[in-house]
Amino acid sequence: MIKYHESDIQRGSVQREQIETAFLIGPPALNVFILAISAGSVFWGACTYIGNGPNFMVKSIAGSAGVATPSFLEYVYKYTLPILIPVYVVVWAVFLRGH
Repeated sequence: MIKYHESDIQRGSVQREQIETAFLIGPPALNVFILAISAGSVFWGACTYIGNGPNFMVKSIAGSAGVATPSFLEYVYKYTLPILIPVYVVVWAVFLRGH
């Protein structure tokens, strides 16, 4: 925090939330948790987005044309997870394994 906000610290204008955030991010041992939470958020967000996108947009168009489309969970299990689980493993091996 001193490295990036020294002038704010000297003025006393640092807020409690900033100090708490610096405490969580500062120790290198805790950085792996931040990385894991960030990676999980991004990839599980992608999982739900990939599952929801076809359900909300394409499903109504396909349904009106008489084409059967999978439900959200069916789409996730059949199409999203088989693609994203190997991606999770690669991300873990490249970015998180060494921590």
